[in-house]
Amino acid sequence: MSRTTTNGCALVTGGAGGVGQAVAKRLLEAGYDVAIAGRDRTALERAAHDLPRGDRRVVAVAFDVADRAAVEAGVREARSSLGPVRVVVNAAGIAASAPLLPPDDALFDRTMATNVRGAWVVTTACLPDMVQDRRGAVVNVASTAGLRAFRYVAAYVASKHALVGLTRAMAEDLRSKQITVNAVCPGFLDTPMTERTVAKIMATTGRTREQAVADVLATDNQARLIHPDEVAEAVLDLLGDPTVTGTTVEL
Repeated sequence: MSRTTTNGCALVTGGAGGVGQAVAKRLLEAGYDVAIAGRDRTALERAAHDLPRGDRRVVAVAFDVADRAAVEAGVREARSSLGPVRVVVNAAGIAASAPLLPPDDALFDRTMATNVRGAWVVTTACLPDMVQDRRGAVVNVASTAGLRAFRYVAAYVASKHALVGLTRAMAEDLRSKQITVNAVCPGFLDTPMTERTVAKIMATTGRTREQAVADVLATDNQARLIHPDEVAEAVLDLLGDPTVTGTTVEL
């Protein structure tokens, strides 16, 4: 594919690994130049180096998604290298389990800051170019926890419900501007985040890894863990249909 046929610049948060890296790979294959973002510049640069890019371009921009000034500086950096951002994929996210009591306010605030404020800040930082060109797409990586509730993860469930609501509200605000906003809602993923949950179950219950994985899957009636590539494919499907906005795709 030649540079002249690029689909534009796509910004992917959480791009150093997991779902973000899988999404970045599929975007490159689909003809986008890609900026991957996250807090760890070393990890981002390593991920950027490892991505199979063909004749597409990849840049790493480091920022905390909840930090408005840092995000806007990162968007400017991405724009200067790759041109205006046409696609935003908010894949950055954190999850931790904790009982309601004693209340962990710091965990709640950190989860909301990354999972909700982060998507808000990154998307709105990229919107001016999209609005000016009347062209753009946003996909938020939410969760089935944004559609129903689970035990011991109240902060995470609250954040993902909020992200789904933000997706739907932004879609309505931007519908007339030819900008789509959608969400992908996967269940438990085959990623380090799920591995940490499994490890915690093993440590606290003495169960084997196989038993711990089965416990995790049972909470959402899943038959297996979902591979990040499946999420990436769902993201690309949404980007491929400019008539779909304000929807949630459950995996």
